[in-house]
Amino acid sequence: MFCLLIVFVNLLRAQHISTPDYSLTLQHESIIKIASYTAQGDLEDLKIALHDGLDNKLTVNQIKELLVHVYAYAGFPRSIRGLQTFLQVLDDRKEEGVIDERGAEATPVTDPRDKYDRGKEILETLVGRSLDGPKPAYQEFSPEMDRFLKEHLFADIFERDVLSHKQRELVTISVIASLGTLEPMLKSHLNLSLNVGWQPEQLREFTKVLDGTTTAKNAKAAKMVLQEVLHNRTE
Repeated sequence: MFCLLIVFVNLLRAQHISTPDYSLTLQHESIIKIASYTAQGDLEDLKIALHDGLDNKLTVNQIKELLVHVYAYAGFPRSIRGLQTFLQVLDDRKEEGVIDERGAEATPVTDPRDKYDRGKEILETLVGRSLDGPKPAYQEFSPEMDRFLKEHLFADIFERDVLSHKQRELVTISVIASLGTLEPMLKSHLNLSLNVGWQPEQLREFTKVLDGTTTAKNAKAAKMVLQEVLHNRTE
């Protein structure tokens, strides 16, 4: 009986070792909360989330980059108010004697290629296919929007290396889901999130975090969109 027990315990250990942990980390949860509160202009809850993010070892430059990234989806006013709130939090922590890690600065971009081509290449990496086919109707109607998306969003912003593409997609879906009524865009970016390495279990946890950061309506909509995305990916 003792030998059988030893074998059973070893089997359980082997199973535990071979099973990947797809839980969100405290840093991931902080990213979701900071992005969500910033997008909604909830500055009081944002202060708490910023303190927690720093305590969870997000660097100052990572959070700053996160807040800058938010503007692409929620606009300059929300992003700037987020940055102002962050400066206040940093001052408060400095007065308390807390020294937060600054972290790496963004590496200068030296790629001499046309910015549109660079942005298109990054987007193709995210979607996992060529974008040389027919363009969406809104891009045909407004070629300017296509150019702005490729040159600015996916070259100027996504090309920066302080945050990974995976982290940027987490910021993006947090903002879009928290703003609400943007289900088509949320669906698109949930698919991109799966492409860059987020697991279904992690995205389900993501929607649970939203229960505490945005309205019940927005959180419910995010759960429904994720369910649709995961269903379509398995077919």
